[in-house]
Amino acid sequence: MRGDDRPTPAPEAAIFPTRRWLLPSAVAAEADPDAVRPGKAPRRTARDWLVDFTCFVLAVVLGLVVADTLTEQENLPHSLVVADQLLGALACAAVWLRRRWPLGLAAATIPLAFLSTTSAGACTIALFTLAVHRPFRYVAWVGGLQLAVIPLLVWARPDPDLEYGPAVVWTVLITVAVIGWGMLVRSRRQLMLSLRDRARRAETEARLRAEQAQRLAREAIAREMHDVLAHRLTLLSVHAGALEFRPDAPREEIVRAAGVIRESAHEALQDLREIIGVLRAGEHDDAGRPQPTLAALDALVAESREAGMKVTLDQRVSDPGAVPASVGRTAYRITQECLTNTRKHAPGAEAAVVVAGAPGEGLTVTVRNPAPEGDVPPVPGSGQGLIGLTERAALTGGRLEHGPREDGGFEVRAWLPWPLTT
Repeated sequence: MRGDDRPTPAPEAAIFPTRRWLLPSAVAAEADPDAVRPGKAPRRTARDWLVDFTCFVLAVVLGLVVADTLTEQENLPHSLVVADQLLGALACAAVWLRRRWPLGLAAATIPLAFLSTTSAGACTIALFTLAVHRPFRYVAWVGGLQLAVIPLLVWARPDPDLEYGPAVVWTVLITVAVIGWGMLVRSRRQLMLSLRDRARRAETEARLRAEQAQRLAREAIAREMHDVLAHRLTLLSVHAGALEFRPDAPREEIVRAAGVIRESAHEALQDLREIIGVLRAGEHDDAGRPQPTLAALDALVAESREAGMKVTLDQRVSDPGAVPASVGRTAYRITQECLTNTRKHAPGAEAAVVVAGAPGEGLTVTVRNPAPEGDVPPVPGSGQGLIGLTERAALTGGRLEHGPREDGGFEVRAWLPWPLTT
């Protein structure tokens, strides 16, 4: 991992588990298309040069063997023998071009087989190359044509050591074996490339899942930071504003306000320390402070009242402890954010919190406040908290609606699932 938490790209060894020079150029080009020059054929690897040289030597050896049989045939004119050997030599030289023009070379060997017997090895290698480097439809056309002309070829250029029937069967078997061998090599290459592509896709998907998990974790931490710190800091702002505008307040009120400021600052620092610890550790700390539940709603309302806020709580849940922890925590955060918004956007207004629900029916949280008295300056970044609350409710399988009321106030209404069995 790099410093920006983005996964580093896969090293070259992961793309090519073996050395590149051991791979065919066609496989290396398809596995790493960026290394191929546009408009040009892929460069031969060391393996390609070795294989091409072996094929050339094999074609020459087979040509020489056939050339010896030609010289033993006394009824053949010397000029025909020389022409046959010359065409065979050209066919052997053309083997070096088999990778660039496999289809054209294989098609050209069909009439060449009637003119030159010494080109049999080069014709066989050309057919094998076609089966390796081109799809089956090309192999079917060229190979089928070669199989069709074999009886005519054996009749026109008979084998001195075999009769007509066995020669036809032997030539057909060799041609079918060469085509099958080439198709097997092609299928193995395609299988290897498909496995490489599958591995690449798996690595990409794993990297995307890791990035998504990191993003979701950061968003969850950001929402938690917003919900917790915004609540604490608004309490600090309210009490600090009271001390600023009421410097002549009784000593008891000043001491109480200073105590609330100190306690809120301590809680905010502790929450911030835990969030930063989660960021450093990269995972949630289960041994940290217990998360709030619906049972802590009374303490939240009491804390807001101590800050001078008017809050009414109507809790119609008989047993708040029976609410699932995730649902209760979401309801707590929704109420906390709504009270924070009321202090920021409607200072002095009374907030009404209603919590109701039962197992199987779901939990409903409603927070409303009337229109503020007088003009309230706009608060930067407004609306981000409600977006986070909507997403938080959706993650639990619930929904959240918010908007202005007819009397100028504002209302937030959330429904959270509460199954029968928890």
